[in-house]
Amino acid sequence: MKVLLLGSGAREHALAWKLAQSPLLTTLHCAPGNAGMAERWPCQPVDLVSPPAVVALVKRLAVELVVVGPEAPLVAGVADALKAAGIAVFGPVQAAAMVEGSKIFSKELMQTAGLPTAKWEAFDDLAKAEMRARSWQGPVVVKADGLAAGKGVVVADNGVQGAEAVRSLGQLGAGKRLILEERLTGPELSLMVLTDGEHYALLAPSQDHKRVGDGDTGPNTGGMGAYAPAPLLSRQALERVAEQVIAPMLRELKKQGSPFVGALYAGLMLTPTGPQVIEFNCRLGDPETQVLMMQLDEDLLGLMASCTRGELVTRTLKSHPGVSVAVVLAAQGYPEAPVSGAVITGLEQPTPSDVERFHAGTARKNERWVVNGGRVLSVCAHADSLTEAQALAYREVARISFAGGHFRRDIGAGGGTAPRPLK
Repeated sequence: MKVLLLGSGAREHALAWKLAQSPLLTTLHCAPGNAGMAERWPCQPVDLVSPPAVVALVKRLAVELVVVGPEAPLVAGVADALKAAGIAVFGPVQAAAMVEGSKIFSKELMQTAGLPTAKWEAFDDLAKAEMRARSWQGPVVVKADGLAAGKGVVVADNGVQGAEAVRSLGQLGAGKRLILEERLTGPELSLMVLTDGEHYALLAPSQDHKRVGDGDTGPNTGGMGAYAPAPLLSRQALERVAEQVIAPMLRELKKQGSPFVGALYAGLMLTPTGPQVIEFNCRLGDPETQVLMMQLDEDLLGLMASCTRGELVTRTLKSHPGVSVAVVLAAQGYPEAPVSGAVITGLEQPTPSDVERFHAGTARKNERWVVNGGRVLSVCAHADSLTEAQALAYREVARISFAGGHFRRDIGAGGGTAPRPLK
């Protein structure tokens, strides 16, 4: 099967790595890809948010399946254009992708489907939003309605900080409409499935580390690391939560005429009173995908193709024994103002067994690796235990260096105990 993978981050590098293991694959193209991906697979330039450009590329390459990695092309309607051209695509149509494209739409959908989620209020008037945030009793979460590359959420400790967050997010293109919601407490869990619009296959539970600093300090980022499987829910409890969170969302989207085909991601907060849905995303997470691909003990391409044909069976996917950890190496100044251009050393050395380096913000210049983005690399390791996987990952991180580079040193620390399952 000839496949085109859309995207350019470490998530897409990990997907390419896993797709390449499939006996069904004949040719893999990436668009636009990144410097690390280009070492193994042909990469094609394309405007990811231009449906006509993507369709033209697909026709030129004569691929049989398109896998869409990031959210922006999906919200732009790339899957719709591909379907209209008769091309199989793993990724939801625009109307279904709005579960991530609009937080207000997503909250309304959760409400209709009867899902447990934080109390919230929507605003399209920034002055009113600021006034409401200032009067909020206790901590408040401020969210931009649209896509903001992982930077559209501010968790404020009080009303004054909430009002500041409204002013800040209101300056973003994604912040013309805002949500204020109550802050939930408890460990977060990333629950992701592959789905054909009705049935779904559960990936291992994972846990992201969103804040830039150790101990969950500093501003939110696109993600500084992850591990899987996260031991916060038993398999039985996880399957129950999926039945009560994923299944109703899929039913509601299908009822509204927009079946969701692709990867659906539910961000959960495991509160003392049970799991609550923080958000939905219309694609796999980054950096969670990196560890999920190392854990998955099944043919990813076969699963994705089954989704596009409506042939999936609801079940939990097989995982390799053990644990995988991903540590993100970030550029100087990330997330506020990342600095590119620093020379990266250490990538010339081969990785040990059970360690992978997935590229994101890298480039080749004068035969050297250089920094070319905020999140530069995801260093991933798999081992029998969490402790061993952490040691492997951080040992590899220590071999890589670039000016101003930074990373969290506590990825996977914390773990947790299984909370009370959702009733």
